[in-house]
Amino acid sequence: MNVIKVSANSRTAAVAGAIAGVIREARVAEVQSIGAGAVNQAIKAIILAKGYLSNDGIHISCVPEFVDVEIEGKVRTAIKLTVTPRGEEIALPEGEQEE
Repeated sequence: MNVIKVSANSRTAAVAGAIAGVIREARVAEVQSIGAGAVNQAIKAIILAKGYLSNDGIHISCVPEFVDVEIEGKVRTAIKLTVTPRGEEIALPEGEQEE
């Protein structure tokens, strides 16, 4: 699954378009951000994507969680926001368990 990585400098409209496109095609989008500014941009993008998708009759929900990611040899804690159409379950890859 492709992860949409968001920084504090990301354009919210571009990220929202990416989220909406992934939801339309794959039915699940993972948005990842590190830091308050990046999380802010990610949340704003999800709100915009909600509007884009509601025009198509798709209503979304978002589940946040912490994940550890390695960047330049250092482990950082990121926020992962899993976006799906409302009412649809997320199928976990084989071998992964929900925490």
